[in-house]
Amino acid sequence: MKKITSFILLLIATFGFAQNLITNGDFESGTAGWSGNALNVVTEGDNSYNAANVTTAGNAFDVNLSYVYPMTTMGTSYKLTFTGFSDGDRTMVVGVGLNEAPWTAVTQIVDLNNGPQTFVLILTTNFASANSRIIFDMGADTGFVGIDDVMLEITTTTCNNGIQDGDETGIDCGGSCPDCLTLPPTAAPTPPSRPAADVVSIFSDAYTNIGFDNFDAGWCGGAATTLITIEGNNTLQKNPGVVCHGIDFQTNRQDLTDFTHVHFDFYITDTDLVGDVFNFKLVNFNGGNSESSALEVNINGGTTPQLVANEWVSVDVPITALGGVVAGSLARNDIAQIGITTAMVDNVWYDNIYLHKNTLSVSSFETSNIKMYPNPASTNFTIEAQEIVSNVSVYNVLGQEVVTNNPNNNQATIDISSLQTGIYVVKATINGNVSTSRIVKK
Repeated sequence: MKKITSFILLLIATFGFAQNLITNGDFESGTAGWSGNALNVVTEGDNSYNAANVTTAGNAFDVNLSYVYPMTTMGTSYKLTFTGFSDGDRTMVVGVGLNEAPWTAVTQIVDLNNGPQTFVLILTTNFASANSRIIFDMGADTGFVGIDDVMLEITTTTCNNGIQDGDETGIDCGGSCPDCLTLPPTAAPTPPSRPAADVVSIFSDAYTNIGFDNFDAGWCGGAATTLITIEGNNTLQKNPGVVCHGIDFQTNRQDLTDFTHVHFDFYITDTDLVGDVFNFKLVNFNGGNSESSALEVNINGGTTPQLVANEWVSVDVPITALGGVVAGSLARNDIAQIGITTAMVDNVWYDNIYLHKNTLSVSSFETSNIKMYPNPASTNFTIEAQEIVSNVSVYNVLGQEVVTNNPNNNQATIDISSLQTGIYVVKATINGNVSTSRIVKK
């Protein structure tokens, strides 16, 4: 086994100019660089590998093997290659992550059997630390686990890029290579300006997010998301095989009784949406140490709003009464956790998770010597300024841009006749500065 897999890796190094970032991935130097309660290097002839025997099933991390390696840049993609084998069918959690609290990690679940397989995982860091590591967590199932020929490389791809079973590289992915993903072509809609006291933000570049005990608590067997950027905007990308995302802030609990709306944006590329669900859950402790009740927002193919493929869906719903997409309990006096479930959804990205009081920021036009009239308006409104107005954009309450105009003049008339009745945010760019106001379309 060692000679075959070593020859495979030699071919990769020769033709792909691969460089192993760790120095004892083949265990030929014994335990050097490795740690964990599963560390047990054995030598058979001229071959060495790590052999662990799990006698009691529990948490995956209860039996673990790690190799410390500094991963100091968030968003770096690593290719992790290793040979794994067992004495029967079982799973193992593999990935990269912090070697210290809050133990943030990017992991995948791999399937082992009694024949050696060479796995290739592409893992993009959602952390940055010199105290980080390669992770092998094997405590969820009983039985023997062998690990050998571990190789870590920096890669420019975020998918398998053609590395499939039986291709010319000779690598057997063992079903663990992630598919190439087509990212959303645009970032999620920009949320509107709101008074800071009227927003509790969980994840958004538009507002200040609250503090967490653990932003990705691993409730469903591993890290749920990878942090990526789309058009410069931080976005959460679902990790393969993990169906829920737990966000824990028990030491920073939130009384959300006065907050009337919950908001989140998501983008799905699944071709078959049957059975797909995007579920958002506010977990209320009610002064205790565990869940007392939960308020849920359920989005599927038959709800309003509903799951739609290949476009950003903005969910902004009132949570002051049960019914429609709102279920469970309205109690939200002591929110300590948030759960997001993406059952049956393969490829999904989400952003702008926050609660608000359905108010918009006060106008900044008055302090910028800008006039806007009439307000309310039915068909159009006019903006006048002392300097050149280069851009005027109008946003609905979901943060979606619905009208844009580039007047390049100190006066601009904006047509809003096609908009529905309601309140909108107007942003005017003047001499490089952006001023905001509200307008009522009647």
